[in-house]
Amino acid sequence: MSIDLVTFGCRLNTYESEAMERQAREAGLEDAVIVNTCAVTAEATRQARQSIRRIARARPGARIIVTGCAAQVEPGTFAAMPEVAQVVGNHEKMQPGTWQKLQAFGIGESEKVIVDDITAVRETAAHLIDGMTGRTRAFVQVQNGCDHRCTFCIIPYGRGNSRSVPMGVVVEQIRTLVENGTREAVLTGVDITSYGKDLPGEPRFGTLVRAILRHVPELERLRISSIDSVEADEDLMRALAEEERLMPHLHLSLQAGDDMILKRMKRRHLRDDAIRFCEEARRLRPDLVFGADIIAGFPTETEAMFANSLALVDACGLTHLHVFPFSPRPGTPAARMPQVDRKLVKERAARLRAKGEEALLRHLEREIGKTRNVLTETADTGRTEGFTPVHFAAPVASGEIRTVTIAGHDGRVLHA
Repeated sequence: MSIDLVTFGCRLNTYESEAMERQAREAGLEDAVIVNTCAVTAEATRQARQSIRRIARARPGARIIVTGCAAQVEPGTFAAMPEVAQVVGNHEKMQPGTWQKLQAFGIGESEKVIVDDITAVRETAAHLIDGMTGRTRAFVQVQNGCDHRCTFCIIPYGRGNSRSVPMGVVVEQIRTLVENGTREAVLTGVDITSYGKDLPGEPRFGTLVRAILRHVPELERLRISSIDSVEADEDLMRALAEEERLMPHLHLSLQAGDDMILKRMKRRHLRDDAIRFCEEARRLRPDLVFGADIIAGFPTETEAMFANSLALVDACGLTHLHVFPFSPRPGTPAARMPQVDRKLVKERAARLRAKGEEALLRHLEREIGKTRNVLTETADTGRTEGFTPVHFAAPVASGEIRTVTIAGHDGRVLHA
């Protein structure tokens, strides 16, 4: 009988799902569906519950095991669902013993909730994988957890404090992936620019990036997931300038473009800090493409404050926007602040997305006629070095790096 994974949320969750599936199979678990949830917004949690009910209807008799950030912060919510057999915490889900225990005992024979205090966890062990099923790039965990407490964010309560994977272990993981055919590795975590503060000698994230490129010369492309620009270190900036194999794409955790809102969010940067970082990074790497997370409708946000976030798209030269309508998470300080009307939140999110579409369109126009190296993902799609999606006119094999000329676009993807 099969083990199926349903994964919500971030790249770290995707990586962990790959490791979990391997552990569950090695433990002999059968006829189970593991739902790896996200808690970044209330909507993400709602979607997970909806998916669980849908799975139960489609797979009667299957054992539904719920894990991930939503399960960690709201175990009782999922335990109360009659469709759910077990609720497993974020730390426990990565332990082989958990899956052995679940295999040894049937439904009702082991405790329904296996969730401990995530803040007590002090180390993140590497969970080696051979590759990513159905994917041409591999995600590699280098860090977990977060030491910061932004007022809107529930994730530290789901992931615990910041913990780093030792550099040597990361290098070995990437070397194994490359030996198994991986062309591109993506470094992922919760707050990856905080990397190394808990390791001997306190190496910085840029030190890790340069070590990977130096010690795994066979790796063709290295990509970085979301970063906090205020923590970007000198080695990381040097790598951007000097290392062609480090892809020219950064996704920034900006969240807002107004100083008062940034302070109320307890962010560690101000508007001008973000603009200066983008200007300096683009000076070092002129072809750099920026994505960013921005929240619309944060508590107390006025129209003038929102206008500053809109203007930040142009000021920073952003291309790929990930827009979040503010969603109050119980237990966070922002949930207790004066809220913006929900209709206004949605309207501002729509305006911000429209601004992002305009920025993307300008980027797509500039790409026409350029030569790009595209990593193919499916029979007719791939991604450029700057992570822009590409559609091929003729079928291609996945997992190849094709040098192409960009012929046009349809407003969302490039055509090659």
